[in-house]
Amino acid sequence: MGLMQVSIPSRSVPGALAIALRLVVVGLALATAAIHATLGGWLFLANAAGYTVLLLAMIAPIAFLARWRWVVRAALIGFTVATIVGWFMFGARFPLAYVDKVIELVLLAVLLAEVHVHDGGPANVLRRWVDLALGIARSVLRLPTRETAR
Repeated sequence: MGLMQVSIPSRSVPGALAIALRLVVVGLALATAAIHATLGGWLFLANAAGYTVLLLAMIAPIAFLARWRWVVRAALIGFTVATIVGWFMFGARFPLAYVDKVIELVLLAVLLAEVHVHDGGPANVLRRWVDLALGIARSVLRLPTRETAR
């Protein structure tokens, strides 16, 4: 049986830069997941599980996930932003919380760098979201696609 080949539909990415960014994302997401897992309570455990699941989706060598990695990246960005906003609104202020917020802010910066490297920047990601939404709407409403309308 041969090795599973993963096709990445993103721009051509320099190997070392892509690997470095992904390793930093893995390390930072694991760090914040571990911190949340140690805090106790269902909300913190759910947060740790959320980071872990999204992280696994970012690194799993599965062709389907590779195709949709841009969506997973966007979800991880949204999850991180929601975690930071939740902490500002309701979180306890203690030293480890501040350390974790720094980790999450750096995670956001590295994820945004990945958006530029892998996806061509936020404008391209927005275009992909619009295309996805239009495709879903056409499918649900059974509207003709551009190709079938000819």
